[in-house]
Amino acid sequence: MKFGIIGSGSWGTALAKILTDNGQHIYWWNRSEEAIEEFKLRAHNPHYLSSAKFDTAKLSLTADISKVISSADIILIAVPSAFIEDLLCALPKDIFSGKKILSAIKGILPKENVLLNDFLSSHFDLPIEDYFAVLGPCHAEEVAAEKLSYLTFAGKDEEMTSKIAGYFNTPYLISIVNKDIIGVQYAAILKNIYALGAGIAHGLDYGDNFLSVFIANSANEMAVFLRKAGIVNAEVGFTENKENFIANDVHNNYAASVYLGDLLVTCYSLYSRNRTFGTMIGKGYSVKAAQLEMSMVAEGYNASKCMNIINQKYNAEIPIAETVFKILWQNLSAKKGFKNIEENLV
Repeated sequence: MKFGIIGSGSWGTALAKILTDNGQHIYWWNRSEEAIEEFKLRAHNPHYLSSAKFDTAKLSLTADISKVISSADIILIAVPSAFIEDLLCALPKDIFSGKKILSAIKGILPKENVLLNDFLSSHFDLPIEDYFAVLGPCHAEEVAAEKLSYLTFAGKDEEMTSKIAGYFNTPYLISIVNKDIIGVQYAAILKNIYALGAGIAHGLDYGDNFLSVFIANSANEMAVFLRKAGIVNAEVGFTENKENFIANDVHNNYAASVYLGDLLVTCYSLYSRNRTFGTMIGKGYSVKAAQLEMSMVAEGYNASKCMNIINQKYNAEIPIAETVFKILWQNLSAKKGFKNIEENLV
């Protein structure tokens, strides 16, 4: 099967490296012709993960997004969620017909407050059976450095999900497969919000003792929302298949790598852009100043507002996420917000 990649940031570059390391030829969209020419000349992405070298014979680089889509069977989307709606709405409505979509985003589409699969269904009639997601505690920088990582591939079509996952198996990456396509996406969105909170706590000079309790409560809060949203894989310590849990046949609960693992690494890691953004807020930066300081998008910022709107439907008790939203969008003092949080953690 042929892969096309839409998105040339850190995560898109890391996933492209995995595929080309496995001998795959990929069609890769980049909006900048100048960046494409520099990539061809120097055999690395000039703006992201520049230490990752590529065999350019395995790359078809283009600024024509329609060419990437028409040339590939599986379209991997790795664009920040805030930009996807404008990018895709300009495309013909039948352009994804017969294609498989592999989402690598960890955010809500902010204009419509929907997951990518819902957007593609309503605008392009893409059936959920042709939609897959790749998620997990996997920083792009460590993938580029070939440090052992785990990725979860989720999709309703188990056979096709396993087939897609197989293209990403390398000595430095282990894949896990499940059918929890909605739950894993919501968990990825929520963990970015909690990572912003962890960063705010760090910026306010809370220590590791507090942070551990904060993250534990965030994990519990995540499970509360998932259960309210009808996700069944939110029970700690429960798996349906305990004999072969690495071999692509486990129904993960929120304590597994794609849920709890991704929450932990995003809250603790220095690579985490959401934690970095939150740290700036905790230190007194305005949202605008923090955005200008960072060269990459912190998905949790828009997600905090979107999830606040979405939760009006489910009415889940998620006070930590609500407090992060109020700090970022309603001018609640970070110090006051976290004083409220610290008094309610258990």
